[in-house]
Amino acid sequence: MVNSIKCLLLLSLAFVPFCHCKKEQGVNLYPQFYDQSCPKAQEIVKSIVAKAFAKDPRMAASLLRLHFHDCFVKGCDGSVLLDSSGTIISEKRSNPNRNSARGFEVIDEIKSAIEKECPHTVSCADILAIAARDSTVLTGGPSWGVPLGRRDSLGASLSGSNQNIPAPNNTFQTILTKFKLKGLDIVDLVALSGSHTIGDSRCTSFRQRLYNQTGNGKADFTLDQSYAAKLRTQCPRSGGDQNLFVLDFVTPVKFDNNYFKNLLAFKGLLSSDEILLTDNKESEDLVKKYAERNDLFFEQFAKSMVKMGNITPLTGSRGEIRRICRRINN
Repeated sequence: MVNSIKCLLLLSLAFVPFCHCKKEQGVNLYPQFYDQSCPKAQEIVKSIVAKAFAKDPRMAASLLRLHFHDCFVKGCDGSVLLDSSGTIISEKRSNPNRNSARGFEVIDEIKSAIEKECPHTVSCADILAIAARDSTVLTGGPSWGVPLGRRDSLGASLSGSNQNIPAPNNTFQTILTKFKLKGLDIVDLVALSGSHTIGDSRCTSFRQRLYNQTGNGKADFTLDQSYAAKLRTQCPRSGGDQNLFVLDFVTPVKFDNNYFKNLLAFKGLLSSDEILLTDNKESEDLVKKYAERNDLFFEQFAKSMVKMGNITPLTGSRGEIRRICRRINN
């Protein structure tokens, strides 16, 4: 009997350090974070995102993109939402965001409504993460429990926004390196690129594929020639920089795997899209897998979104809960 008790005590003690360590190492984000402090938070986000989407279907892709552009700079901390003021130079002025980042007014509306419901409780960074999930669901994509508990940054990084966000004309290796620096892998890269199943891109982002640098007018060999000819009608050699083109011409406002099917037909709009098929065998295999199985794409996209949302969040006493998402509290 005594020996049995000793064994039980030893077993229980053996698990104490393990449990303690795991708790200390966690990022402390979990979906139920606001269940007690602001139980209606997610309902408010969902309602306002749905209203914005009904008014402008492009808004779903814009809100999803904001979350990406936030996380890839200083982590998922709401820094992309800050306007320039005092010593802060806004990330909205960076090359990836200037003249293209949008949805800030929707985030403002959500924040205002949540502040009335539960003041100084829900972070702007968490609002972005929830809005990204809701935008995906509204367009027919997968849902997931959004881990919450992020706090908002006290500054922005214009240089980080310029350097860390993957660009349409980056090489495959450059894009993969940018993902790896954030703790994401090649599977995350291909799955998250699938967000280009919705939304638009500007002429200036893919013109180089239509008119090569030597000026002889030949299209990128990885671009279907008939598709390229159609694109040239609205994306001239010069001018029309802001003209918009759907990223997925088959189902432009539906979240599905047609994006990957388009890549297989060499009808990916951006160079950064098509190189997933042409420049790496592992990513090529993933493109083919997701083109064949929508369910596998959805499953991995949800996992990768949770993983991306965990990029160096501010938790505990770090950062703050902004009252207005465009500026720090003081």
